[in-house]
Amino acid sequence: MSLLSTPQRREILIDSLGVGVATGTYGVSFGAVAVTSGLSVWQACALSIFVFTGASQFALVGVVAAGGAPMSGAATALMLGTRNTLYGFKLASLLRLRGIRRIGAAQLLIDESTAMALKPADPTDAPLGFFATGSAVFVLWNLATLVGALAGNALGDPATYGLDAAVAAAFLALLWPQLDTVHKRLTAAAAVALALILVPLTRPGLPVIAAVGVAVLAALARRTSTLRSAQSRSRG
Repeated sequence: MSLLSTPQRREILIDSLGVGVATGTYGVSFGAVAVTSGLSVWQACALSIFVFTGASQFALVGVVAAGGAPMSGAATALMLGTRNTLYGFKLASLLRLRGIRRIGAAQLLIDESTAMALKPADPTDAPLGFFATGSAVFVLWNLATLVGALAGNALGDPATYGLDAAVAAAFLALLWPQLDTVHKRLTAAAAVALALILVPLTRPGLPVIAAVGVAVLAALARRTSTLRSAQSRSRG
Protein backbone atom coordinates (compact mmCIF):
# COMPACT_ATOMS: atom_id res chain seq x y z
CA MET A 1 0.00 0.00 0.00
CA SER A 2 1.35 3.45 -0.90
CA LEU A 3 2.09 5.92 1.89
CA LEU A 4 -0.29 8.37 0.19
CA SER A 5 -2.94 5.89 -0.90
CA THR A 6 -5.76 7.53 1.08
CA PRO A 7 -6.55 11.08 2.27
CA GLN A 8 -6.27 9.84 5.86
CA ARG A 9 -2.74 8.54 5.34
CA ARG A 10 -1.72 11.75 3.58
CA GLU A 11 -3.04 13.75 6.52
CA ILE A 12 -1.14 11.54 8.99
CA LEU A 13 2.08 11.97 7.02
CA ILE A 14 1.69 15.75 6.80
CA ASP A 15 0.91 16.01 10.53
CA SER A 16 3.84 13.74 11.39
CA LEU A 17 6.29 15.79 9.35
CA GLY A 18 4.91 18.98 10.90
CA VAL A 19 5.48 17.61 14.40
CA GLY A 20 8.95 16.48 13.35
CA VAL A 21 9.92 19.94 12.10
CA ALA A 22 8.48 21.74 15.14
CA THR A 23 10.19 19.42 17.61
CA GLY A 24 13.40 18.69 15.75
CA THR A 25 14.46 22.30 15.29
CA TYR A 26 14.30 22.72 19.07
CA GLY A 27 17.55 20.74 19.16
CA VAL A 28 19.36 24.00 18.38
CA SER A 29 18.79 25.13 21.96
CA PHE A 30 20.10 21.84 23.33
CA GLY A 31 23.26 22.01 21.25
CA ALA A 32 23.97 25.57 22.33
CA VAL A 33 23.26 24.90 26.00
CA ALA A 34 25.31 21.70 25.98
CA VAL A 35 28.54 23.26 24.74
CA THR A 36 28.20 26.41 26.85
CA SER A 37 27.74 24.11 29.86
CA GLY A 38 31.07 22.40 29.29
CA LEU A 39 30.44 19.64 26.74
CA SER A 40 32.31 19.48 23.47
CA VAL A 41 30.53 19.62 20.13
CA TRP A 42 30.98 15.89 19.54
CA GLN A 43 29.72 15.06 23.06
CA ALA A 44 26.56 17.13 22.49
CA CYS A 45 25.99 15.40 19.14
CA ALA A 46 26.61 11.95 20.66
CA LEU A 47 23.97 12.62 23.32
CA SER A 48 21.41 13.53 20.67
CA ILE A 49 22.19 10.42 18.62
CA PHE A 50 22.32 7.82 21.38
CA VAL A 51 20.09 9.25 24.13
CA PHE A 52 17.59 11.03 21.88
CA THR A 53 15.06 12.16 24.41
CA GLY A 54 14.97 15.90 24.99
CA ALA A 55 14.06 16.04 28.68
CA SER A 56 16.75 13.51 29.64
CA GLN A 57 19.37 15.34 27.60
CA PHE A 58 18.56 18.68 29.19
CA ALA A 59 18.56 17.04 32.62
CA LEU A 60 22.03 15.61 32.20
CA VAL A 61 23.44 18.87 30.86
CA GLY A 62 21.74 20.87 33.61
CA VAL A 63 23.22 18.75 36.38
CA VAL A 64 26.72 18.85 34.89
CA ALA A 65 26.49 22.62 34.31
CA ALA A 66 25.53 23.11 37.96
CA GLY A 67 28.66 21.29 39.08
CA GLY A 68 27.05 17.93 39.80
CA ALA A 69 28.73 14.60 39.23
CA PRO A 70 28.20 13.06 35.77
CA MET A 71 26.71 9.97 37.43
CA SER A 72 24.07 12.13 39.12
CA GLY A 73 23.23 13.66 35.75
CA ALA A 74 23.05 10.22 34.15
CA ALA A 75 20.78 8.92 36.93
CA THR A 76 18.46 11.88 36.51
CA ALA A 77 18.34 11.39 32.75
CA LEU A 78 17.64 7.68 33.19
CA MET A 79 14.75 8.29 35.56
CA LEU A 80 13.18 10.80 33.19
CA GLY A 81 13.59 8.37 30.30
CA THR A 82 11.78 5.51 32.03
CA ARG A 83 8.47 6.82 30.66
CA ASN A 84 9.58 5.59 27.25
CA THR A 85 9.48 2.03 28.61
CA LEU A 86 5.80 2.49 29.37
CA TYR A 87 5.27 3.78 25.83
CA GLY A 88 6.90 0.58 24.57
CA PHE A 89 4.41 -1.60 26.43
CA LYS A 90 1.56 0.38 24.89
CA LEU A 91 2.88 0.29 21.33
CA ALA A 92 4.25 -3.26 21.21
CA SER A 93 0.88 -4.80 20.38
CA LEU A 94 -0.04 -1.94 18.06
CA LEU A 95 3.07 -1.87 15.89
CA ARG A 96 3.80 -5.64 16.05
CA LEU A 97 7.45 -5.28 15.03
CA ARG A 98 10.07 -8.01 15.01
CA GLY A 99 13.85 -8.27 14.70
CA ILE A 100 15.88 -5.30 13.49
CA ARG A 101 12.76 -3.18 12.94
CA ARG A 102 11.93 -3.49 16.63
CA ILE A 103 15.43 -2.32 17.59
CA GLY A 104 15.14 0.63 15.23
CA ALA A 105 11.72 1.51 16.59
CA ALA A 106 13.06 1.53 20.15
CA GLN A 107 15.43 4.35 19.20
CA LEU A 108 12.51 6.40 17.83
CA LEU A 109 10.27 5.80 20.87
CA ILE A 110 9.63 9.34 22.15
CA ASP A 111 6.63 11.39 23.22
CA GLU A 112 5.87 12.71 19.74
CA SER A 113 6.15 9.43 17.84
CA THR A 114 4.00 7.69 20.44
CA ALA A 115 1.30 10.36 20.23
CA MET A 116 1.19 10.16 16.43
CA ALA A 117 1.03 6.35 16.51
CA LEU A 118 -1.98 6.48 18.81
CA LYS A 119 -3.75 9.23 16.84
CA PRO A 120 -5.10 7.36 13.76
CA ALA A 121 -8.57 5.88 14.04
CA ASP A 122 -7.40 2.92 11.96
CA PRO A 123 -4.75 0.93 13.90
CA THR A 124 -3.11 -0.15 10.64
CA ASP A 125 -2.02 3.47 10.13
CA ALA A 126 -0.17 3.55 13.47
CA PRO A 127 3.23 2.53 12.01
CA LEU A 128 3.05 5.38 9.48
CA GLY A 129 2.50 7.98 12.19
CA PHE A 130 5.14 6.43 14.44
CA PHE A 131 7.97 6.07 11.93
CA ALA A 132 7.28 9.29 10.00
CA THR A 133 7.27 11.34 13.20
CA GLY A 134 10.15 9.54 14.88
CA SER A 135 12.37 9.69 11.80
CA ALA A 136 11.64 13.35 11.13
CA VAL A 137 12.38 14.33 14.73
CA PHE A 138 15.55 12.20 14.85
CA VAL A 139 17.07 13.65 11.68
CA LEU A 140 16.17 17.27 12.42
CA TRP A 141 17.00 17.06 16.13
CA ASN A 142 20.50 15.81 15.38
CA LEU A 143 21.12 18.34 12.62
CA ALA A 144 19.83 21.12 14.86
CA THR A 145 22.01 19.92 17.74
CA LEU A 146 25.09 20.21 15.53
CA VAL A 147 24.12 23.71 14.40
CA GLY A 148 23.39 24.81 17.97
CA ALA A 149 26.59 23.26 19.31
CA LEU A 150 28.74 25.00 16.70
CA ALA A 151 26.97 28.30 17.36
CA GLY A 152 27.18 27.91 21.13
CA ASN A 153 30.85 27.06 20.89
CA ALA A 154 31.42 30.43 19.24
CA LEU A 155 29.33 32.41 21.73
CA GLY A 156 31.54 31.86 24.75
CA ASP A 157 30.07 32.77 28.16
CA PRO A 158 26.46 31.46 28.31
CA ALA A 159 25.38 34.17 30.75
CA THR A 160 26.09 36.84 28.12
CA TYR A 161 23.12 35.66 26.03
CA GLY A 162 20.99 34.24 28.82
CA LEU A 163 21.79 30.64 27.88
CA ASP A 164 22.62 29.86 31.50
CA ALA A 165 18.85 29.91 32.15
CA ALA A 166 17.92 27.92 29.05
CA VAL A 167 17.92 24.52 30.78
CA ALA A 168 15.27 25.60 33.28
CA ALA A 169 13.29 27.32 30.52
CA ALA A 170 13.45 24.20 28.35
CA PHE A 171 12.17 22.00 31.17
CA LEU A 172 9.28 24.38 31.78
CA ALA A 173 8.42 24.40 28.07
CA LEU A 174 8.44 20.60 27.97
CA LEU A 175 6.45 20.20 31.18
CA TRP A 176 3.82 22.92 31.00
CA PRO A 177 1.53 21.36 28.34
CA GLN A 178 1.41 18.13 30.36
CA LEU A 179 -0.01 19.76 33.51
CA ASP A 180 -3.61 19.43 32.39
CA THR A 181 -5.17 17.93 35.56
CA VAL A 182 -5.28 18.88 39.24
CA HIS A 183 -3.38 15.70 40.17
CA LYS A 184 -0.52 16.57 37.79
CA ARG A 185 -0.35 20.17 39.02
CA LEU A 186 -0.22 19.09 42.66
CA THR A 187 2.47 16.54 41.86
CA ALA A 188 4.53 19.18 40.05
CA ALA A 189 4.13 21.62 42.94
CA ALA A 190 5.26 18.99 45.47
CA ALA A 191 8.26 18.09 43.30
CA VAL A 192 9.29 21.74 42.97
CA ALA A 193 8.92 22.34 46.71
CA LEU A 194 11.09 19.33 47.57
CA ALA A 195 13.75 20.33 45.04
CA LEU A 196 13.91 23.90 46.40
CA ILE A 197 14.31 22.58 49.96
CA LEU A 198 17.13 20.23 48.93
CA VAL A 199 19.09 22.70 46.75
CA PRO A 200 21.05 24.29 49.64
CA LEU A 201 21.44 20.97 51.47
CA THR A 202 22.62 18.52 48.80
CA ARG A 203 24.95 18.23 45.81
CA PRO A 204 23.78 19.42 42.39
CA GLY A 205 21.67 16.79 40.66
CA LEU A 206 20.18 15.21 43.77
CA PRO A 207 17.27 17.69 44.03
CA VAL A 208 16.27 16.82 40.45
CA ILE A 209 16.43 13.09 41.21
CA ALA A 210 14.30 13.63 44.31
CA ALA A 211 11.77 15.64 42.30
CA VAL A 212 11.49 12.84 39.75
CA GLY A 213 10.99 10.42 42.64
CA VAL A 214 7.98 12.46 43.76
CA ALA A 215 6.45 12.06 40.31
CA VAL A 216 7.08 8.32 40.31
CA LEU A 217 5.53 7.87 43.76
CA ALA A 218 2.53 9.98 42.78
CA ALA A 219 1.99 7.87 39.66
CA LEU A 220 2.21 4.63 41.66
CA ALA A 221 -0.19 5.96 44.29
CA ARG A 222 -2.69 7.01 41.63
CA ARG A 223 -2.43 3.64 39.90
CA THR A 224 -2.97 1.81 43.19
CA SER A 225 -6.00 3.98 43.95
CA THR A 226 -7.45 3.32 40.49
CA LEU A 227 -7.00 -0.44 40.84
CA ARG A 228 -8.65 -0.45 44.26
CA SER A 229 -11.58 1.57 42.96
CA ALA A 230 -12.01 -0.85 40.07
CA GLN A 231 -11.91 -3.83 42.42
CA SER A 232 -14.49 -2.21 44.71
CA ARG A 233 -16.84 -1.59 41.78
CA SER A 234 -16.47 -5.18 40.57
CA ARG A 235 -17.29 -6.52 44.02
CA GLY A 236 -20.27 -4.23 44.31
